[in-house]
Amino acid sequence: MVDTSSYKVGIVLSIEDKSKSGGKPLKVCSVNIGGDEPICVVTNAPNVRLSSRLVVAPVGSTIINDEGEEMEIKKTAVGGVMSEGMFCDSRMLGWGSGSAGIAAQVPDSFEPGSAPPTSKPGAPPTSSSPGSAIPAVEVKPLFEKKLTKEEKKKLAEERKAARKAAKEAKKAAAS
Repeated sequence: MVDTSSYKVGIVLSIEDKSKSGGKPLKVCSVNIGGDEPICVVTNAPNVRLSSRLVVAPVGSTIINDEGEEMEIKKTAVGGVMSEGMFCDSRMLGWGSGSAGIAAQVPDSFEPGSAPPTSKPGAPPTSSSPGSAIPAVEVKPLFEKKLTKEEKKKLAEERKAARKAAKEAKKAAAS
């Protein structure tokens, strides 16, 4: 497990499309990670949008690459533009689920520069204790049970009485 303490929550301030014909669609993003100046992150993650709150591994952070090896983030030219960090996906954060190459998004409650959550936001909490109780959930049947003849007769009489009462109330209001 890699140390994620240097990772930060960042807000995408601007996006510039740097796609070249035939190449990967690159996006040059200006990202506020809580410092004085925003940093530049070059990515090809398809879910990066303006004002997205994403987890960023800034320069000096360590990530685990696709081969499972630790790699330090350095200021690097990507597509001819200097990138000062990397958007993290769920697997890099140890959240377990999530697709590779999809930037991990966090709720608006996380401020820029704050540490990312330790577990995937919105995921049900995992219980480590074997004796923990699972809350009871009422499961309704797909189809309601069929009514007996007596129940049908009673329901029909109730409807008839309700119609008769409504008719009499209407007649009394008219006179």
